This record gives sequence, C-alpha cells and structure tokens, in this order.
Amino acid sequence: MSPVMKQAPTVGADIAMQVSEVSRYFPVSQGLLHGVLGGAPRVVKAIDGVAFQIPRGETFSLVGESGCGKSTLARIVAGLDKPTTGTVQFADAARAGHRIQMIFQDPYASLNPRYRVGTAIAEPIRFQKLLPESEVMPRVHELLRQVGLSPADAAKFPHEFSGGQRQRVSIARALAGNPTFLVCDEPTSALDVSVQAQILNLLRRLQDQLGLTCLFISHNLAVINYVSHNVGVMYLGRLVEVAPTRVLFETPKHPYTQMLLAALPQLDTRGRNKTAPMGEIPSPLDPPTGCAFHPRCPHANARCRTDRPELLGQPDGSQVACHAIEERRIALVPAT
Repeated sequence: MSPVMKQAPTVGADIAMQVSEVSRYFPVSQGLLHGVLGGAPRVVKAIDGVAFQIPRGETFSLVGESGCGKSTLARIVAGLDKPTTGTVQFADAARAGHRIQMIFQDPYASLNPRYRVGTAIAEPIRFQKLLPESEVMPRVHELLRQVGLSPADAAKFPHEFSGGQRQRVSIARALAGNPTFLVCDEPTSALDVSVQAQILNLLRRLQDQLGLTCLFISHNLAVINYVSHNVGVMYLGRLVEVAPTRVLFETPKHPYTQMLLAALPQLDTRGRNKTAPMGEIPSPLDPPTGCAFHPRCPHANARCRTDRPELLGQPDGSQVACHAIEERRIALVPAT
C-alpha cells in the first residue's frame, strides 16, 4: 500500500478523503558550479501545506492560475506521486489503491493508439481480476453504453473517435475498476466548448448514479461553478480560500478570488467596477515573504508582507487566508 494512502481513524464516516498538510517540493538543478561555489540547495514548493476534506458523494474542485499546484496535488491524491510531507487519507483505505481512478486532461494522449478501445477498457478489469474472463467483454459493452457509446465501438482504435468520444472512452476505462473516488484533471479543457457540456453532464449523471466522490481540477470558473459542491482556490501552492460553491461565487472574500471572478466575461457590464488584474505571478523559485499574493493585492499592508496568513473559518462556512479579511479591512459585498 502506498505510504500516502493509509488507515486514518480521524477520517469520519461521512468523509471520503482527507488531505492533511500536504507539501510537494521539487529540487532545482543549479548547474555544475553549484558544488564549487556552495550554497543551500534550491527547491520549488509546488504545494506548501495544503489541507482539505471531501464528503462522500460530493465534488471538491481546485481552481487557480497555471502553475499554482493543482495538477501536482491531483497526482498525489491519485497515488501517481508522493508528497514531501503530509498524508492523503481515505475512508476505505483497505481498497484505496484500486478504488481511485483518474481522468486526464488530454484524451488524445491518455489512450494507447495500438490498443483497441475494448482492450483498453478491459485492462483494469483483468489487472484487478474483478471478473471471470467470460464476463469481461459484456462488462466492457455495458460501460460503453453507460458513457453514451455503442458496444460496437469496442472494436475500434482511438484514432477513429473524436475528442469528446475519446474522453468518454477514458471515463469508461476509469469506471472499469469500480472506483469510489475519481480524480478529474481538467477533463474538458482540451475539448471544443460544444462538447464540454456533454462531458460535464455525463460526469454529473455518473456521480449521481454511482455515488462517486470527485476531486475536480480546472482553471475554468464556469466549469467549477457547474460541477462543484465546494471549491478551493489555490495560489502559489497554497489554499487561499475554501468555500461552498454558492458562497464563493456570490460573496468571494480573498482578493485573489475576487480578481479571478472579476475576469469572467459578462453579458452586461453596466455599472460594474471591474478591477484589472495587478502584476504577474511571482516566480515559485523566489516566492514573496508573508502572504504570497501581497505584491498584487490592493489591500496589502506591512503585516501582509511579513506574516503568512492561515485559513480561518468564517460565519458562512468558508475559510479564508487573508489578514485584510481577519482585520476587517475589506468590506464584503456580493459579486455582481
């Protein structure tokens, strides 16, 4: 069993998965002269002390700009990478390694072009010895129908499908292992907008039918709003806000969350006081001291530049890591 997927008595019966202070550091090559000149080794803190939990049957989504650590965290939860520190704990840890499946971003790269689709979907069933061989292909045909394809598609190769159809195949393959937990890493970002809604509707229907718990990764706030029960906003490897979806979109609290929502296109912008995004994302090799967002934040003060804020609970069920919120220097108003 992977060391990050261990028995956890602290995980309640209604909690499917709990991330506890997970960090992931990557060493940075500094060239041949580093050993001669000396100096401490440098690391990139892709994830830096992230903690959250997901109730059974719900979707928790992570959103943030590219490079914030979303996909790295997804790989750790899926068991494809190990954390530098911290743990990922599952309620049914005895079978966790076989009950977690991942749907990847690129449907063109996630399927072996030499395998017929039926073989690709059957592989998890055969590997885990879930069914007798005589029942494998009937199960494959059932899975294809479940994702909106035909049993006859089992004989085709991946190049014979469109992008949306390939993603349906990837979903069928993920379901073949009878998972209770799905990790979806930007599963619609490589698809046409017209196809995205079909895949999202399929995922929601399957979640309801099968009682799946999901970790959903995306940079698209509209997608996040549609699929999520709760949302975590990441910035430079840390969570800056966690909230129920409705609360996050109606009353965003952290200045970074407000900036992301202000950038969403609106059909009617009359009377909106839109604030343009300030500055660039700092280098993860040299992150700012204190609050990592302070160089771009209009509410930053001296404390923000020196003290790193922690996630603090709010009356509406959200959590925010912001000194300006804690000190009531920001007036919270509903998003418009």
